[in-house]
Amino acid sequence: MGVAAHLGIDLAQYDARIRTFIPHYEEMLDVAASAIDPDSGTVVDLGVGTGALSARCRTVATTAKFVGIDSDPEMLKAAEKRVPGAKLICNSFLRCEIPPCDAVVASFALHHVRTRSAKGALYQRIATALCSGGQIVNVDCQPAQEKRIARRQFEAWKAHLRLSYDEQQSSDFLAAWAKEDVYVPLASEIALMEQAGFRVEVLWRKDAFAVLEGRRS
Repeated sequence: MGVAAHLGIDLAQYDARIRTFIPHYEEMLDVAASAIDPDSGTVVDLGVGTGALSARCRTVATTAKFVGIDSDPEMLKAAEKRVPGAKLICNSFLRCEIPPCDAVVASFALHHVRTRSAKGALYQRIATALCSGGQIVNVDCQPAQEKRIARRQFEAWKAHLRLSYDEQQSSDFLAAWAKEDVYVPLASEIALMEQAGFRVEVLWRKDAFAVLEGRRS
């Protein structure tokens, strides 16, 4: 299933609608892009989508080569327009080779990894692909470990949805995404990254969402 279909929208609507789905979307991408080392030689975007994060990163790492990996060919057509000159690979980032690079970025892509063991293996592969001192910057939903706090965080997410959709639609969106996506709690996500050899910093955090940076030791 393509990402647009997963969200229940047409691809042409994606860039506008994603902001109604995800609170603080612009702010999170800006934080992630600003964390990229300006002298990065190669940046790999896992689940590149329409290229929104890569385009922002390019304004920071202006001479970098960009590689985008995504299993949705329609998304890659949009990314080709937004990030001209990028090498775009139509494949799952769980299966294809991650090329040697200075930075790996991802935005709302790694929650598609179904198990923690698979995600741990992915972080190991990312660490292998990165140069010494290289970085991964990940934007995603990473709720609290404590269920009481996590409930409040998802209530805040639903309140954001209610700005654009009615009560039933908002509930249906969250229920549908929960079937497809795996939201690893923040503490567990950090632990998986550390087990792969990354030094982890929380660059940004609000409600259930976070921007994490991992540096290869």
